[in-house]
Amino acid sequence: MTEARDQVDDHVARWAVFWHDNPAFVPEVEGALVRMGQILRHMRRADAVAFADAEDFTQEDYRTLHALMVQPYPIEASPAQLADATHVTRAAMTRRLDRLVAAGLVHREVDATDRRRIIIRPTTEGRAAWNRYIFEGMARDQQLLAALSPDELLQLNALLRKVMVALD
Repeated sequence: MTEARDQVDDHVARWAVFWHDNPAFVPEVEGALVRMGQILRHMRRADAVAFADAEDFTQEDYRTLHALMVQPYPIEASPAQLADATHVTRAAMTRRLDRLVAAGLVHREVDATDRRRIIIRPTTEGRAAWNRYIFEGMARDQQLLAALSPDELLQLNALLRKVMVALD
């Protein structure tokens, strides 16, 4: 991570020299955005590594289960809802669901009130897989931000929330 930090510092320093006479360039803004991008890339790489050893369970499987598990009670969704939630095509979601059904992690049911509608629900094994991977992910996320004290995490969240509110 030291190398990434140095690269960000070098990046910002180069631009600061290049734009030294231009008041539109604010090194603190550039630095914050580049650092946030680096943190997200680090997080994505760590997640990819975590799923690399899973033989029959992919990161896409996890994302699909996660989208299903965070649906409002009862935990169920249509394939179209899951496709929208995971930002994939409906055809891609069908393939994902076929894999998850074959693995015994979800099951498809015909909606009793509308036989044209399919409902996806997690199985006990699907809930267990989701629990395992979500808590492993939480541990990775906590390690990622371990350099911050609890008070600093509160401050970071307040600042990020402020930026998010301004985006609306």
